[in-house]
Amino acid sequence: MTSPTAQPTDLSHVQPRDKAEILAQALPYIRRYHGKTMVIKYGGNAMTDPALQQAFAEDVVLLKLVGINPVVVHGGGPQIETLLQRLGKKGHFIQGMRVTDAETMEVVEWVLAGEVQQDIVGLINQAGGKAVGLTGRDGAMIRAQKLQLSDQQDPNVKHDVGQVGDIVSIDPSVVKALQDDQFIPVVSPIGFGEKNESYNINADVVAAKLATVLQAEKLLMLTNIRGVLDKAGQLLTELTPRRIDELCEDGTISGGMIPKIAGALDAAKSGVNAVHIIDGRVPHALLLEVLGDQPFGTMIKSH
Repeated sequence: MTSPTAQPTDLSHVQPRDKAEILAQALPYIRRYHGKTMVIKYGGNAMTDPALQQAFAEDVVLLKLVGINPVVVHGGGPQIETLLQRLGKKGHFIQGMRVTDAETMEVVEWVLAGEVQQDIVGLINQAGGKAVGLTGRDGAMIRAQKLQLSDQQDPNVKHDVGQVGDIVSIDPSVVKALQDDQFIPVVSPIGFGEKNESYNINADVVAAKLATVLQAEKLLMLTNIRGVLDKAGQLLTELTPRRIDELCEDGTISGGMIPKIAGALDAAKSGVNAVHIIDGRVPHALLLEVLGDQPFGTMIKSH
């Protein structure tokens, strides 16, 4: 991921009256969410397209400036895969989870806590914010244990996925302290175990758990699709637990979407007021969701 040179969006074609109307329509949402926390899972094309990177950073900074507290949790699957290929290793997945041996774990830490995180921090700072990068080790934030992955077809069968972590607990103290000092936390999904071992944790799961412990107003998950689609490719604007079970059973929800949906549903059931899966390929997708009144992406409901 490379940092683009910040260029202001050209709005010369928009009439002053229209600009004022747009700002006025955003006011009720700014008032509603002022002082609230929003956890944002950042991934997909939004992380690799320079124009989308810049738009994302601008959105995060604007949310902070109007009194909303964004917390960014990022992935980095494509970047990890690229480096593994350079090292002659082929990535292997089981039920959407990356199998992580010791060598792969070193790559994961280097990419997530190094290259990717610092690029995101730099982009947000370049856009006028004050971002700080964190991993689960910082402030003893994310305690984890080895994930026991049950087979989807036969729960009695367990898959060994190596140093993939299951979250034991999250202590959000360091995140809250940074928020209070007007910083924007950027979290890499790496946890640590009882013997100080590192664990690679699915970023969607970390975002969902963090949103729960922070009692976030919204959990926003950026993806490479418009939201959750049915077999015919139509957007499903709302999903209930029953509908999610049906879509998993018929294979509509599969692969990497499984942990994303599971995490989103857990967050919704645990008190996060709104959970949305949105299209990160759309410029300023965050602002469209947070400061607009049009349905955008898929909303996960707790019942």
